[in-house]
Amino acid sequence: MKKLFFLIFITQFLFCSSLHIAMSANPSRINPILATDTVSGEISYFIFNSLLTYDENASVKCELAKSYKFLDNKTLIFYLRDDVLWSDGERFSAKDVIFTYESILSSKVSTPYSESFKHVEKIEKIDDFTIKVIYKYPYFRALEIWMMGLLPEHILKNESSLMTSSFNQKPIGTGMFALKDFSISSNFILEANKNYFLGSPKFENIVYHFVPDASTAFLMLKSGELDMADISPLQLKKQIDGEFLNKFSVYESISYSYSYVGFNLKLPKFQDPNVREALSLAIDRQALIDILLFGEGYVCTGPFLPGTNAFNARIKAPKQDIKKARELLKNAGYDEKNPFEFELVTNSGHRVYIAQILQHQLKSAGVNMKIRVMEWQAFLNTVIAPRRFDAFLMGWSLSIKPDAYSIWHSESDKIGGFNLVGYKNEKVDYLIKKAEKIINEEEFGEIYREIFELITKDNPYLFLYIPKTLSVIKKNIYPVYPSIIGITHNILEWDKK
Repeated sequence: MKKLFFLIFITQFLFCSSLHIAMSANPSRINPILATDTVSGEISYFIFNSLLTYDENASVKCELAKSYKFLDNKTLIFYLRDDVLWSDGERFSAKDVIFTYESILSSKVSTPYSESFKHVEKIEKIDDFTIKVIYKYPYFRALEIWMMGLLPEHILKNESSLMTSSFNQKPIGTGMFALKDFSISSNFILEANKNYFLGSPKFENIVYHFVPDASTAFLMLKSGELDMADISPLQLKKQIDGEFLNKFSVYESISYSYSYVGFNLKLPKFQDPNVREALSLAIDRQALIDILLFGEGYVCTGPFLPGTNAFNARIKAPKQDIKKARELLKNAGYDEKNPFEFELVTNSGHRVYIAQILQHQLKSAGVNMKIRVMEWQAFLNTVIAPRRFDAFLMGWSLSIKPDAYSIWHSESDKIGGFNLVGYKNEKVDYLIKKAEKIINEEEFGEIYREIFELITKDNPYLFLYIPKTLSVIKKNIYPVYPSIIGITHNILEWDKK
């Protein structure tokens, strides 16, 4: 009897000291410089650290760096912590920073993060815990590029191919957790790093349950097998009850993405600013949120993330005004006998419903919008890449420190570039280039808030909405509170009652 009681006690203890999470896909490479999918990025966050990171208010703070300073506007010094160990017991030092930098820029490594590091002229080791970074010119993301997770030089220095290395499934990091067990298409476990330099996590481990089906994951959540998950607005409003809410708390935060309609500005029909303004006034953005998201979203007012210093809070989204929209179209030469017409292309899925609502709203202003729905890859390859469209409906990711060049500078209006609509504003071009060489955060913010205003005034897009991220977490987990950088920003402090 005593033995049975002991086994029950141990089982409950292990369960209570674990955090159970679902994953819908296998991680591709658990390596911070190669992780491009969501699951790999999330797991890499737990296993690896960077020189710098964001605090809960999205301000830059030190992580593996103890401190830093600019000697001038092109020279940055990092003073590294000397109390950090890799999970195999080796000491972290400057050689790991240099190795990671060289790996990112290596011709043998294919990583989308290499572009940011091409602004660096060179990096020098001053001593084991001091690094000097010299930029080719003042660079506005001089700090942010060092939010990249760092790799262990002592393990990987003789690796013939980092792309295919077994390290990518058996990683060694400096982070709060280490990988205990990993199998493809199976559950796996992260265990607490007892030697973590910021203190050991309260949870003994994080258990990832491989659940490819979203409905199954939701049932596991409701049955209590999972401790946390993101849910949809439909699930929040229609599929959970009082019993569920007695066990789980719901946390709302802004997602890092928006939905929009982009116009082909090289077509004469969209070059008239009256037409673009009319289309913007003809739509009801809040209605989209209410119908599609059950109210769980925010009206998108422009191209940068709310809550950051690039966001211009003075700019408000236009309210639907059908009368003025018709007047503007009439001034542009369109009326009932000669209605404005265009085709909107999008991919299959939830965006079809957005398109149908927009079609109905625009019809009220006398606009005839046809809808063409395509499979995702065909949409990208035959419509977006060659720029064969009147207008398209897509989504875009937002970041805490935006780089407007890739979308809004006229030089990015090229095959392979992200200025898909052919936007060109000489003042915006000038300000983007000016901001690239500003390292003072407030000066940078002032310039980007002006860019925000200029872009929204031009109406190259119909900015639609930003959805909410809806996270549910068991009430016995604490302390949990949302932040602009995500709900797990303080997971090191989380515990179970």
